[in-house]
Amino acid sequence: MTCQIAQDLLEPEAKHAVQMLLPENVNGDLSALSVWPDQVRHWYKYRWTSPLHFIDTPDQACNFNYQRDCHDPHGVKGMCVAGAIQNFTNQLSHYRHGTSDRRYNMTEALLFLAHFMGDIHQPLHVGFTSDEGGNTIDLRWFRHKSNLHHVWDREIILTAAADYYGKDINLLQEDIKGNFTDGIWSGDLASWRECSDIFSCVNKYAAESINMACKWGYKDVKSGDTLSDDYFNTRLPIVMKRIAQGGVRLAMILNRVFGDSKEDSLIAT
Repeated sequence: MTCQIAQDLLEPEAKHAVQMLLPENVNGDLSALSVWPDQVRHWYKYRWTSPLHFIDTPDQACNFNYQRDCHDPHGVKGMCVAGAIQNFTNQLSHYRHGTSDRRYNMTEALLFLAHFMGDIHQPLHVGFTSDEGGNTIDLRWFRHKSNLHHVWDREIILTAAADYYGKDINLLQEDIKGNFTDGIWSGDLASWRECSDIFSCVNKYAAESINMACKWGYKDVKSGDTLSDDYFNTRLPIVMKRIAQGGVRLAMILNRVFGDSKEDSLIAT
């Protein structure tokens, strides 16, 4: 959904670059391949990307510190979703300097960036270390088994689609777009897009997520609980807003990376 929202906000230069980088059969539709990084993370060739989908923060700290938190299980620095967004944004910045840099696979960089912008805005992707971002907090979502991470990844959106939109995700997405084009979030759009450099921006996005994970994700939840209407109704607006922010900010990054203006650079030189 993050990719679909971003797609509609792309300026002509970015739209053209995205179309050129994607396989012909998807007709420039970034969302058609948005799940690719999840599909390949367990393949041998791409196993190194698995830690790039999340950030583990100290339990109950409820804040993000890049130096402290952005590393893989072996302690390799920069191997987290915040580091990945910086890295792939940097790779894509070479695209407009002529032909693509052979050191980088620009298509993969685009797909990873798009996916990870969705991940960093999902609060439980910046969660506590001991429960792996809620993955080990087993519970029931209404009548079926789930876990807290999965609730924020899928369950809340699927329940909303079933209850309010006739199971049509596209209608739900149109509602999200309406909220920031001329609805309750329209006044926030400029602040969402603010970004002087990619490092400070990803730090902000991650800090927002862990703050929301503490305030809304983990709050009053323990293993074995059954989460239903109260949790769903109070958390749905948070999930929808984070999807909107992820899409708006992904479009901002792509428009600036692929745009003509040198003043718009997100990469420190």
